[in-house]
Amino acid sequence: MSAPIAELEKLLASLVREHHELADAMQLHQQAMRNLRSDLLASARTQIESCRNRILAHETRRRVVVQQIVRLHRLQPNPSLQQLAEVVPAYRDRLLKLREELTRLTTQIGRQTTISARLAGAMLGHLNTVVRIVAGAVQQASVYTKQGMPTVASRIGVMEAVA
Repeated sequence: MSAPIAELEKLLASLVREHHELADAMQLHQQAMRNLRSDLLASARTQIESCRNRILAHETRRRVVVQQIVRLHRLQPNPSLQQLAEVVPAYRDRLLKLREELTRLTTQIGRQTTISARLAGAMLGHLNTVVRIVAGAVQQASVYTKQGMPTVASRIGVMEAVA
């Protein structure tokens, strides 16, 4: 009678493990962004994507198991984990502990994602500025010295300084 509950506990434990791996991959991604290492960025991105796919598969299976429990115990549709834990008191403490761990991990991953998004936005802003400066310099014809250096006007006008 408690086989679906045991399956739910197993799935929640798998979700916790996958979220731990995702948090580690997010940390690696942030370090790669700080050090500007494109090879580590690609590796972290691959790890994050594979973790996300495994989490999605576990989540799909979890929903099926919850529906089995709902039918088996004649519960209301879409019960909370607290309600499911009350159905079989022998699993209550373990299920609630897994829920707390999963909530903590998702909060941590959410914070890491926000930081990564802000860092990526700042990096893209700086890159955009550099590209605009280089593009502006390339658009203007200039004279080069014998050493290959462009000559700079002795005085920069107001419009050139703003651009």
